[in-house]
Amino acid sequence: MDKFFLVSLLGLLIAAHGVAGSIKCDNFGMLEDLKSLEDLDIEDETEVELSDIPSWRSERGGKVLVNVDSFGAAGNGESDDTEALQKAWEVACSTPKSVLLIPQGRRYLVNATRFKGPCAEKLIIQIDGTLIAPDEPKNWDPKLPRVWLDFSKLNKAVFQGSGVIDGSGSKWWAASCKKNKSNPCKGAPTALTIDTSTAIKVKGLTIQNSQQMHFTISRCDSVRINGVKVSAPGDSPNTDGIHISESTNVIIQDSKIGTGDDCISIVNASSNIKMKRIYCGPGHGISIGSLGKDNSTGIVTKVILDTAVLRETTNGVRIKTWQGGSGYVRGVRFQNVRVENVSNPIIIDQFYCDSPTTCDNQGSAVEVSEVMYQNISGTTMSAKAIKFDCSDSVPCSNLVLSNVDLEKQDGSVETYCHSAQGFPYGVVHPSADCLNSNDKISQLPQSTSDQHIPHTEL
Repeated sequence: MDKFFLVSLLGLLIAAHGVAGSIKCDNFGMLEDLKSLEDLDIEDETEVELSDIPSWRSERGGKVLVNVDSFGAAGNGESDDTEALQKAWEVACSTPKSVLLIPQGRRYLVNATRFKGPCAEKLIIQIDGTLIAPDEPKNWDPKLPRVWLDFSKLNKAVFQGSGVIDGSGSKWWAASCKKNKSNPCKGAPTALTIDTSTAIKVKGLTIQNSQQMHFTISRCDSVRINGVKVSAPGDSPNTDGIHISESTNVIIQDSKIGTGDDCISIVNASSNIKMKRIYCGPGHGISIGSLGKDNSTGIVTKVILDTAVLRETTNGVRIKTWQGGSGYVRGVRFQNVRVENVSNPIIIDQFYCDSPTTCDNQGSAVEVSEVMYQNISGTTMSAKAIKFDCSDSVPCSNLVLSNVDLEKQDGSVETYCHSAQGFPYGVVHPSADCLNSNDKISQLPQSTSDQHIPHTEL
């Protein structure tokens, strides 16, 4: 976003405010938040550009190689190599400039394990072989019900390699309540978790067939993910690709993600998140949320998606919140996005309800404001190509659309607005004029406290 764009946007906002005086918002505050997003762009160019990190092969003289095979790992995919990997971790973590090596061409069966820091400086986890999870849910460690490979309290560690992290998730999926509604709904392990860590780089890995979420970044600061591939069948339940929670300064780039849930999901207490050159599909799209479940507070700020292709996903770029929550989503920019046969290319859903029970409309909601959609084009499977379904109690505000062109191969397209205000300009197809008129908003059916709005994905 250059200075000319900021000046042009300011003029548009002032003009729109003069025409639609009923729109109550701080236009200048919006500009400040959009400018702060631009600062994230500058940081990406000057400070956090990913560079090649030499593996132990090219720097053997300066590295201490810790090979899991040296600790008794069989590497045949059948023997339990958990203890060998734990012993190798203890040595690598306590040794400066060490490389924990999972060798190429070998398969290591590993049970649920926590790998805890802090560790000595310049640790590299070099995964060139395959790590495999046990495939039987009933034999899973009950003390670690939600994790498989969990790394925590690391600083300046690098995860890299051409290897595979395979969650063997098919039996977990079959037991899900989303596959069989007679089964109880319960959580399942995440394949790879990085928790409470700083200055982490992840490069080149493949994570596949997770029991539930594939890769979670939780309570971290300064994480750079580059060239990662995430893969699971499109009907695998709750298998989010990359999930970001309570984390700041995260960059994901040049990554291909196809799962049965969100390709990337960003949830509470996360800010300064940038995604660039992302391929998504199959899956549920790229989502902020869900937020506000069980009357909780959700806050997400300063998010950029720049350059993405979403193919045959159920959603494109999405913000989803539950009724009854509080907090806010603001300072978001989705730009340079191509959608191909996507069911809901642009969607804000403040009546989200991913539950087997009915969800009620309530009197509070997570506020959504200052969201920009720029240079978004392609094909939609739904006649409602743009959906802004916002809360009656806390309407969406300052939604900006510029250069949006969405078509349906076998019919016309439209924009749906409910309690949503904003500013379309330039080419916007389908027209989003409903953002400018409170009259049109008031004509839509209003929800009441006893109405059920089941916007589910079950």
